Amino acid sequence: MTNQTNSTILIVDDTAENLSILVDILQPKYRVLATTSGAACLKIAGSNPKPDLILLDVIMPGMDGYEVLFKLHQNPLTRDIPVIFLTALTTAANEESGLKLGAADYITKPITPSLVLARVRTQIEAKHARDWMKNQNTILEAEVKKRMLENNLIQRVSIRALAHLAEMRDMETGNHILRTQGYMHRLATRLNQHPRFATILNDRYIDLLTESAPLHDIGKVGIPDHILLKPGKHSQEEWAIMKTHAKLGSDAIEQAERDIDMHPAFFSAAKEIARWHHEKWDGSGYPDGLAKDAIPVSARLMAVADVFDALISKRAYKPAIPFDQARDMLAAERGKHFDPDMIDAFLDGFDDFVAIAKHYQDTEQVAREDTNNIVNLNRIL
Repeated sequence: MTNQTNSTILIVDDTAENLSILVDILQPKYRVLATTSGAACLKIAGSNPKPDLILLDVIMPGMDGYEVLFKLHQNPLTRDIPVIFLTALTTAANEESGLKLGAADYITKPITPSLVLARVRTQIEAKHARDWMKNQNTILEAEVKKRMLENNLIQRVSIRALAHLAEMRDMETGNHILRTQGYMHRLATRLNQHPRFATILNDRYIDLLTESAPLHDIGKVGIPDHILLKPGKHSQEEWAIMKTHAKLGSDAIEQAERDIDMHPAFFSAAKEIARWHHEKWDGSGYPDGLAKDAIPVSARLMAVADVFDALISKRAYKPAIPFDQARDMLAAERGKHFDPDMIDAFLDGFDDFVAIAKHYQDTEQVAREDTNNIVNLNRIL
């Protein structure tokens, strides 16, 4: 039940007698404010606390009721205050005109106290119901936002945990995740206005790629230690097993997708990255030998990010190499391993990628300034 005594009514009428009558009718049940001009009405309505309802005379000198109502609706602070027109104009056309302008109701003069109380009570109760619903919607929106943030946090923690599990077996560090995420986001952002990529690399998709990037090597969990951690060159048989990590990762994500019987966009991006980030532009990569645009954009981006970080980082089979040498090695693979436009974007913004690498640098893996490092490129490129 509406607590009527907590509701405020603003009466606007240029005739003192009419104001006095309305105040006497309404004051026992409501807090009543009164004024004789449209300008004063606008000022009072825009202040706090705002009235819950306005009784507005139509015919007034200077600014009439129609103009006042128009200005009330133009102001975000007052547009939701219901207005009942007060008028001696009794034709249906006059009433229709007021309602079309947005009046909540119409009361004709001379005033009938019981009619005024009934109309006011109806509008006050409707206003309180709308306010209650608005508050409930605000509470619900806040709760939904909170739950979404919690779900996003759980997703990020789960991704990091899985990625760390793979890294622990590959003797990498958590900073590899942060670096590759940074590279992916930076490279995708540099390409989001490129004619070839503008339709796919919107902000939402770039966020998906950034979040799913840590799962690119999750399939390494399924590779035996004696192969995964071997410091020397793999035999043909060992290399065949090593390459299965791409499909293993994709299959694991797909199984998780089946388990929950849902197909969110995040899973699609994660599967693409896990399965195809070792494919090459010229078709010589694995596991499926895809070439050029048949390789998903997500996987092509990850290829650049992953290879760059692998080159500048220490691995069981190689030392870290300097940034300039890594840049030249990636540039040499333009149109062979990598999408030419992606490599061009990488080279144009190379300082950005170096800054990301340095920001998340592993202190024990600082690249030696020895350009004669011998690197087993087969395991990277």
